[in-house]
Amino acid sequence: MSSDGKPSGKALDDHEKSFTSADEYCDDNFNEPMAEETLHRGLKARQISMIALGGAVGTGLIIGSGTALVRGGPLGLLLGYSYVGFVCYLVMGSLGEMAAFLPHKKGFAGYATRFVDPALGFALGWNYLLKYLIVTPNNINAAGVVVQYWTRSVHIAIWMVIFIAFILAINLLGVRVFGELEFWFSGIKVVALIGLLLMGIIIDLGGNPIHDRIGFRYWRAPDGPMGTYLLSQVHNTKTAIFLGFWAVMTNALFAFIGTELIGVTVGEAENPRKNIPIAIRRTFWRILIFYIGGVFVIGLIVPSTNQSLFTATKSKTGAAASPFVVATTLVGIKVLNHIINAAILIFVLSAANSDLYIGSRTLYGLAIEGKAPAIFRKVNRLGVPWPALLFCTAFCSLVFLNVQSSGAKVFGWFVNLVSAFGALTWMCIVFSHIRFMKALKARGMSRDDLPYKAPFQPWGSWFALISTGIITIFKGFDTFLPFNTANFITSYIALPTFFFLWLGYKLFYRTTVIPIDKVDLVTGIRAIEEEEKRYLEQETEKGPRTLPQRIWDSL
Repeated sequence: MSSDGKPSGKALDDHEKSFTSADEYCDDNFNEPMAEETLHRGLKARQISMIALGGAVGTGLIIGSGTALVRGGPLGLLLGYSYVGFVCYLVMGSLGEMAAFLPHKKGFAGYATRFVDPALGFALGWNYLLKYLIVTPNNINAAGVVVQYWTRSVHIAIWMVIFIAFILAINLLGVRVFGELEFWFSGIKVVALIGLLLMGIIIDLGGNPIHDRIGFRYWRAPDGPMGTYLLSQVHNTKTAIFLGFWAVMTNALFAFIGTELIGVTVGEAENPRKNIPIAIRRTFWRILIFYIGGVFVIGLIVPSTNQSLFTATKSKTGAAASPFVVATTLVGIKVLNHIINAAILIFVLSAANSDLYIGSRTLYGLAIEGKAPAIFRKVNRLGVPWPALLFCTAFCSLVFLNVQSSGAKVFGWFVNLVSAFGALTWMCIVFSHIRFMKALKARGMSRDDLPYKAPFQPWGSWFALISTGIITIFKGFDTFLPFNTANFITSYIALPTFFFLWLGYKLFYRTTVIPIDKVDLVTGIRAIEEEEKRYLEQETEKGPRTLPQRIWDSL
């Protein structure tokens, strides 16, 4: 291993001959794209971390946690989010290990193509694209309804057009401008989240207008510690408690999905072999503080049986749908609802901005691999894949479905679709990582020599694969109690869609699963190392970082 933390040239040279002997699994698509068709590496470590935070922390945590509290109770909410949070960290570690070793510009669908089977890469890439074609209008819709909390004098469709134009303009300005703006967007989000957590703790300890020290009151009967979901249907308290906990995990899955988008940003990251591991390590603290800490505080200050919370969970979005607003209302705080609503608006716009970015880069990566029309390979002088960006923006028109009276139902369908597509993505990532680890072992390479070594492996990837698979299969259990056709279809349509994408590509191109001993671990590495070397030389020419600059980098 070299001094800068990447595999040494000798380690690669020792195995290059055996790698490239597998010609049928080593084609030009594994190389980096030509200069006129390539993305620009302009994202810094701080921006990558914030983009991941911006894309992941949205309505799922701030609003959806209210529904999870009602169904699972405060303890069920904490346990469910903790379990899925651990699974999420395992997925991120797996992705980080592959991305630090091979920070190519094809997204994680490229890892599935390279380490497993081109058919899996095709299905994963289009599956992930479908997720972002849906989740972007979902967040735009949320932003429009949030604004309606203040005024209804302007039609919601006008707000939606404004927000779509806003995020399109930011994405057209290039990755450096996008990264900087998203950094500050997400910075505001972090401050708001910390403020909400502190507010919740202060309210719980008695620092509220009615001076009521709540403590763990809502963890005792009849409010907790566990919820009884669908008790009227199953007529068994223990079964209802288990169903409540399971409902929390499916809700948590939706909340955590989006953290994996770091794997798409590697193609535009500066010095990715150093910066990607930094971003992955920060994921642990992000999950622990914001997600686990957030739901713990919510469980302390809002009773799961409160009628206001039941009303909130039936709202589409906005401040009225946040359990934090319910908490302030219960203790007589009157002004914070508007501040929280403004924070939620920033949350969903930041998420929509990241979603459009990731969707366009996913489509670009598919085109580079020859799995999407070649027109989507084009980039402008700023390195923006503008045809892919415009295509993804066009799908934002789905948001106008929610202008109709059935908009709340459409919003729920979007949530079901997003969580299903996202779960399939997680499973493909960890399965690709399992194959990657086996390929390293088959070539006699140690994981200790990688730029980043994921913790809890190799069993961690298997644990994440099995856990996510089980949650995905049973996530729509409540559509049977009683049976709801629309919810059933949106909960499970992603599974046959993914299967037919995989099967169609496999039959048409007659691909096979790549034998472990023929997995290509070399092609494209040299180009990435040369690009990294040029970047480090440019940084050296700039001279050492000043003390204020180093402090800023640390923050």
